[in-house]
Amino acid sequence: MTGPNLRLRRLRRATSALSGRKRGAQPKVVALGGGMGLSASLAALRRITGDLTAVVTVADDGGSSGRLREELGVLPPGDLRKALAALCGDDDWGQTWAQVIQHRFQSKGDLHEHAVGNLLIVALWEQLGDHVQALDLVGKLLGAHGRVLPMSAVPLELQALVRGHDPERPDDVDTVRGQATVALTPGEVQSVHVVPRDPPAVPEAVAAVLDADWVVLGPGSWFSSVIPHLLVPDLLDALIETKARKVLSLNLAPQPGETDGFSPQRHLEVLGRHAPKLALDVVLADEAAVPDRESLADAAKRLGAAVELAPVASPDGVPIHDPELLAAAYDRIFRMHGRIGPWR
Repeated sequence: MTGPNLRLRRLRRATSALSGRKRGAQPKVVALGGGMGLSASLAALRRITGDLTAVVTVADDGGSSGRLREELGVLPPGDLRKALAALCGDDDWGQTWAQVIQHRFQSKGDLHEHAVGNLLIVALWEQLGDHVQALDLVGKLLGAHGRVLPMSAVPLELQALVRGHDPERPDDVDTVRGQATVALTPGEVQSVHVVPRDPPAVPEAVAAVLDADWVVLGPGSWFSSVIPHLLVPDLLDALIETKARKVLSLNLAPQPGETDGFSPQRHLEVLGRHAPKLALDVVLADEAAVPDRESLADAAKRLGAAVELAPVASPDGVPIHDPELLAAAYDRIFRMHGRIGPWR
């Protein structure tokens, strides 16, 4: 892409009116991702800002989401549901609704393993005929501390070029189709793309990125939750053009199959190959998960970023992010690397 297209320029002009208004007492943050990685970021970010928007991947084709997508032709609702649950408050109302929408039916019939939240979201899509309006309504019902948006208005198929997907042909490169299959491939993922190749971005998601103070990318499944946002042309243009600072949050450990054997710096190299024009400001990593700090710093520098190391993992040794520790790390980054006003 040589520059923003006409649609992006129109969105940027429309967003300028929003940017000109007086800022509130907290930063505008947009978090991009999917699955449990995005949920971890949102659970942390809602503790430090009330102006929070999640932009969620829509390439899931497994489980309840995959079944609803195949049967009804809708966007996969699962990652959107998880993001809404992560934005629920810690009070009784928030925690009750978080548990309700995450509840999965157990039966011997067609409802088996369907999540309540998936059915609720799809029902509202059918009733209202508007993805964004329906998700806003679910968020209002839950008392969500932020907004959830799909990154594209059409369901996407993730495809990957994988070396050694078939263990009997370890040197062959095959095209692997479907997010669920890509996430579990025993081979080495070379690159990913989405079908359709140039999917439309949700305008509200583009506008949120353009109007943000900070954009947070990751953590999460690298090829199936993080990089797909960079494959939506209007969204990538917005990420390149926005005046927001950008922080990339690395995973605590490689993901079996998808990024097995990846070093922290290799995650950055892969991301850079998929979006060579994208610059970052900060790379956040858990200090215990970085064996070679110099190599990570070099890889981050090539993306224009500084490395921030902080203890963000759960203290019990399980490789998941602790929401309080991650919130403290994000808060420090926003204060030290961002514009210290007008929310401070």
